[in-house]
Amino acid sequence: MVVTVYERYYVADAEFSGVRRNGALVKLISDSEAGSITYIAEVTFFPHADEEDYAVSYDACFEKELFSGKGRRSRKKEAAYLEQLVETIDQLAEEHGASVRWDEPLTQERRG
Repeated sequence: MVVTVYERYYVADAEFSGVRRNGALVKLISDSEAGSITYIAEVTFFPHADEEDYAVSYDACFEKELFSGKGRRSRKKEAAYLEQLVETIDQLAEEHGASVRWDEPLTQERRG
């Protein structure tokens, strides 16, 4: 079962495929099945041309596996992964010449 543990939109600075990307969707995702669990940090950059534009682009989506192994969802593990989420996403963004403006959220955070 896939669960979005954390999700929030932010202002971003990026360009992919010749298109300016002014927004980023940041997620922490858990995927569990048959006694195994995987945690993934994900960032997607999208144009965000106006206040109504939240159309996510799939050509600028990057992820990093934080953990994969035996177990189940754990609030303690999720809290630890949330603490390192900014650093992890910053690394992913930097690898692709982008940045997330953490001090400029576009929406309230959602937790699952």
